[in-house]
Amino acid sequence: MQNLDKLQAQLKTGSEPLIADGNRLGFSLLDFWQWSVSDILSNATRGRFAEFIVATATGIDIKQVRDEWAAYDLETPDGIKIEVKSAAYLQSWYQKVLSKISFSIKPAFYWDYETNKPSPVAKRTADVYVFCLLHYNDKQTVNPLNLDHWEFYVVATAQLDSQFPNSGSISLNSLKKLTEEVSYHKLLPEINRQNNAV
Repeated sequence: MQNLDKLQAQLKTGSEPLIADGNRLGFSLLDFWQWSVSDILSNATRGRFAEFIVATATGIDIKQVRDEWAAYDLETPDGIKIEVKSAAYLQSWYQKVLSKISFSIKPAFYWDYETNKPSPVAKRTADVYVFCLLHYNDKQTVNPLNLDHWEFYVVATAQLDSQFPNSGSISLNSLKKLTEEVSYHKLLPEINRQNNAV
């Protein structure tokens, strides 16, 4: 009988070729990556890139492939579960004005690998939330790879559950009432502090 257990993805190098009729086509996985995710301002790509930023700041092994279907985005080597949310003033598309900043904090159903079923209730499953704001607002010079263009806010999930139990989103002003901005290099200490505060 065919084994249909969860497949553990292997880290790729980018040099893997596309093949048809047993022959290499002259296109590689790197070509696909460049074609599909070079626009880091794009909402979907920016969200994944924000996860990568937080992973690098917290010592998470980036040689392990990101789990698309986990109940939370990241887990530190010390076992702290993190949900990462991102927002930006600038978007890839034409804008008349800068985007208004808010972050999703909606409790969610998640896939339970143990039971192979969705969770029975929607909830926030991480220990802390990291809100990543690409705060830079000059479209001609914005560079998401420059982490000085970002601000980071860390909040314990217990605090969100206490003050925003049924909210689907949180504004930047509300977020600033809960916590202060930290830089990339202070993310890990702040995550640890918020986790230990509950």
